[in-house]
Amino acid sequence: MKGLVLCAGKGTRLRPLTYTTAKHLIPVANRPVIQYTLDFMKNAGVTQIAIVVSPENRDLFVNVLKDGHEFGLSIEYVVQEQPRGIAHAVYQAKDFIKDDPFLMVLGDNLIFEDISPVIENFMKTETDAIVLLAHVQDPRAYGVAVLENERIKYVVEKPKEPPSDLAIVGVYMFRENVFTAIENIKPSWRGELEITDAIDYLVKNGHSVKAHVITGWWKDTGKPEDLLEANRKILDNVKKEYLLGKLDETSTIQGRVCVGNGSIIVGSLIRGPVIIGGNCKIINSYIGPYTAVGNNVSLENCEIENSILMDQSSITNVTTRIDSSILGKGARVFQNGGIPKAARLVVGDLSSIQL
Repeated sequence: MKGLVLCAGKGTRLRPLTYTTAKHLIPVANRPVIQYTLDFMKNAGVTQIAIVVSPENRDLFVNVLKDGHEFGLSIEYVVQEQPRGIAHAVYQAKDFIKDDPFLMVLGDNLIFEDISPVIENFMKTETDAIVLLAHVQDPRAYGVAVLENERIKYVVEKPKEPPSDLAIVGVYMFRENVFTAIENIKPSWRGELEITDAIDYLVKNGHSVKAHVITGWWKDTGKPEDLLEANRKILDNVKKEYLLGKLDETSTIQGRVCVGNGSIIVGSLIRGPVIIGGNCKIINSYIGPYTAVGNNVSLENCEIENSILMDQSSITNVTTRIDSSILGKGARVFQNGGIPKAARLVVGDLSSIQL
């Protein structure tokens, strides 16, 4: 079985972070989101993978993932020239898939469930497609499925009045006939080829389309609050603790804390779960639970918790505790302590500041 990861989306809900990086490469617990997706696929036995990217972000993915060798994978890249929908993105990988069955995952979705038995069942049967579903409180933001026993009766994209609470979580198993389905659907009102329409085509034309309802945790990391929730979930499950940097005698570590090589902690309190990357400088500061600190980050005379700090960011002399925040690469937050005490801001498009 081959694998397909869709990563061509622009990530508009995560701007301004996605002006300079792809949303799938934003770190959660100091690892890019897509690496969790690749782990999920590898754990399911899928190692030959194509990633569908946009012309603008292809080089970003290649720089991070290369050919996948260091992750035990074989990775190829397929460019979707225009953002014309999920089904269109799938069709761009037709030459890579050929006539093999494949596992398809939306690259910004995190799922922590072993689906090996589902794949094994798919490969042993003549089922044409399996769609992973989950019960959600508000299905209106998702593709929604209606089941008849284990089979999908029909699906609808982002309904105003959902016919069920079963949302499509962004993981699918297909055979090559999905390409025929995509060739026979028309763009939706959004001007996109919807994967839900392709699934509906398979159902209406007598193909066997089944569902698997997951019970484990999953999250679409399309918004800042979703990234922070995923960060909390992953840090909660970190078992290994390590202190590879230097901790002076006036500092205290409580709970599960990981500190990378070359990092220095002076006069500070670190209360886990927390992960700190390499070559960081933490001086007279408090880092509270569920915080992920990237590499080469500087924190001095400040307090922060429940946040994600990307590489080369810094916080200096800030008297207010920072909470539930995301700092992009190289971002600086500081307070000069002088008079007059006025806020001076240089804020990019679509940024958000709460004082």
